[in-house]
Amino acid sequence: MSERPDLGSRKSAVLRAIVEEYVRSSEPVGSETVAEHAGLGVSSATIRNEMAALEELGYLSHPHTSAGRIPTDLGYRQYVDSLPVGGRLGDTQRRAIVGYFAEAILDLEEVLKGSVQLLSRLTQYAGLAVPPAAREEPIVRLELIDMGPTVLILAVGNHGRVDKRIFDRPKRMTAKVLREAETRLQPLRGKTYLDAQAELLRLAAEGPADQHDLMLHVAETLRTASLAEHATHVVVGGVSNLADQAQTMRRDTLRRLFETLEREAEMLHVLQDVSASGEDLSVTIGGEHPSTGEWEASLITAPFKVGEQPVGTIGVVGPTRMDYLSVMASVAAVAARLSEVATELEK
Repeated sequence: MSERPDLGSRKSAVLRAIVEEYVRSSEPVGSETVAEHAGLGVSSATIRNEMAALEELGYLSHPHTSAGRIPTDLGYRQYVDSLPVGGRLGDTQRRAIVGYFAEAILDLEEVLKGSVQLLSRLTQYAGLAVPPAAREEPIVRLELIDMGPTVLILAVGNHGRVDKRIFDRPKRMTAKVLREAETRLQPLRGKTYLDAQAELLRLAAEGPADQHDLMLHVAETLRTASLAEHATHVVVGGVSNLADQAQTMRRDTLRRLFETLEREAEMLHVLQDVSASGEDLSVTIGGEHPSTGEWEASLITAPFKVGEQPVGTIGVVGPTRMDYLSVMASVAAVAARLSEVATELEK
């Protein structure tokens, strides 16, 4: 992205006033409104000149049916980049976040679903989250259950996921073989699904011949779980809130956004793209990404972590005309609380 010119204090103040008034009213903003609310101490004519300059620089656009201006994606980006780090939470938002996490059950998947709904209520946009991939989730239980003619493999992850696999029991597989094999599985507790798979292949190669196939069955159970969870899993909540934005998003862009939210793999790809920067808070505005450009939407996301290690993503999607300061503060606060829960569950 090319470096943007320094707008100076007056142009920056005019742009900020236009963005905030347009977010509030959804109507193009004129120079008289800016003069009234920005407190610049200059005439409407001077402000009109500044607005014309901002339009020429690409920060504002001029709807043909109005004398006022509206922000472009670049205008929103300039505004977002000028916001104070950390943002602010209103008392109502703060109480809602504290109250939810005080009552949340310690199952990360359920907490995540509730957090998405919480963010949707706080922002009135759609909430999104990518849970930790199974491949990175520690195993807390790995058992072989004798079911007579079949054997059940049971794997339970630290975040509450449960994976099962049943296979026909070979005639030569005695109860003693099962007990000995399960004893060899116990050191895998605490390892991630991915690390446990590698260890199981070693156990199959180096262990007794009568346990070889059994170890491969267990490895395949974990591999299948890892691939399925890693490929297509996005938690979505509050999509109906986007319908309330019909006055600020064209019908066809809303339709495309709804269709993408229904396709987990595509939505997951978008979220992975916008989160790739590794920043603690990521704001993607309109045309800054092909998908958000097509939707005329913005994505605000943050990672949640175990310690310092990011394990998932949470955020919201809504129109480019949004209250960025409030939404950014809400996403950051919920992500911080989720990190506390995820870190606690790892202990």
